[in-house]
Amino acid sequence: MDKQIKGGANTPGSGLRRRDFLAGSAAVAGAAATGAFTLPKRVYAASKAEITFASAKFFAKDSMNEVIDKYNSSQSAVHVTYTELPPPSSSTEVHQQLVQMLASKSGSPDVFTQDIVWIAEFAEAGWALPLAQYFSADDMKAYFPGIVQGCTWNGALTAHPWFVDSGMLFYRKDILDKIGAKVPETWDDLVAAAMKGMGGDTKFGMLWQGKQAEVLVCDLVSFVGSNGGSILAPDGKTVKIADPEAIAAVQLMYDTINKHKITPADVLSWDEEPSRRPFVAGQSVFLRNWSYTWATAQDKSTSQVVDKVGVAPLPHFAGKSSAACLGGYQFGVNAASKEKDAAIDFLKYLSTPETQLHFAVTQGLAPTRQEVFDSADLGKANPFMQSLKSVFVGALPRPVTPQYPQVSLVLQSQVSKALSSGDIEGSLKAAKDQIDQILAG
Repeated sequence: MDKQIKGGANTPGSGLRRRDFLAGSAAVAGAAATGAFTLPKRVYAASKAEITFASAKFFAKDSMNEVIDKYNSSQSAVHVTYTELPPPSSSTEVHQQLVQMLASKSGSPDVFTQDIVWIAEFAEAGWALPLAQYFSADDMKAYFPGIVQGCTWNGALTAHPWFVDSGMLFYRKDILDKIGAKVPETWDDLVAAAMKGMGGDTKFGMLWQGKQAEVLVCDLVSFVGSNGGSILAPDGKTVKIADPEAIAAVQLMYDTINKHKITPADVLSWDEEPSRRPFVAGQSVFLRNWSYTWATAQDKSTSQVVDKVGVAPLPHFAGKSSAACLGGYQFGVNAASKEKDAAIDFLKYLSTPETQLHFAVTQGLAPTRQEVFDSADLGKANPFMQSLKSVFVGALPRPVTPQYPQVSLVLQSQVSKALSSGDIEGSLKAAKDQIDQILAG
């Protein structure tokens, strides 16, 4: 944990050289750890290139606009204009807007952020610029291998790592202490503790997200994976959502509401925020959510559970292993960009250790560079994030397929029906049949 961030160098793959920019980067790292963020000035002789950057809106103390402004002011060769997309909680809308822009082949946006599950789709469509000529295999060793794998399609690097996230279990330490319960490792343990811990202001035992949206698929991956099951086989073609392991996992999701009664039926219309708010208000023993929840739980102005929350891997079925759904947005470059050198220069800026540290400190976005994750700077600014390394590295991806958007919509629809009707096996069989047709083309 005593590792300090060093000024990182990227392979120069564009006409805009990085060495001038990286001079003085050690000072930037120190400033980022305290929340300040300054960049050394760069001066280029080349004429200014105009590029656009589209990203989902991430909520934080400082906005993406400020980061872009600092890049623009650090040099005179490139000017970036920002296009703000909806937040990640509106993933379907973000995806639709990116598809429309990239499919037009107008060249805008030049650089974009994308959910990790869209990488195969965008690459297969020819919309994402292959990046191997700009980033060597040695360059990519700086990042967590699983994220690099997620940025690769058909053996080609077509996206670049930005940040990683995964689902995890938030729990009330004070309540578990009061009832004499340990942090649950199995779902049976969680159900028992949740039932015992409910009462008074703690109206709920376990909160998760059941809204017919992308977050339902994320929860599904964790439940099914925790029973040793999967949605697709590793070949990306064999559909396993109707296998016994998956059926039992969805049955458990249903049972938390209807049998064990530790989860309110309201979760069937909840995504991340509606499920987070009751937890930080002190109304639930457990919550499945993303890492951003930690900071909100420690905010004395809005949270009733400051210093009362712990975090652990999600539980698993007896004899199986915990499974967390891999999340996070990654960078891409538009294959139709008319300013590829400028786009790559901006991408490399976004990917430096200094900028990753800035995103981690100010926005709570876990870095994908291993040296940043292990740095003393991050440990000082956000020790909680460093404690999640093993959770992030072991996370499971959602189905990897160019047809993921269609697959996801089927899963959202049929799993939602299963949770509302109780016809688990019938709904999952229908999902399998529909996904088989999608993958068959």
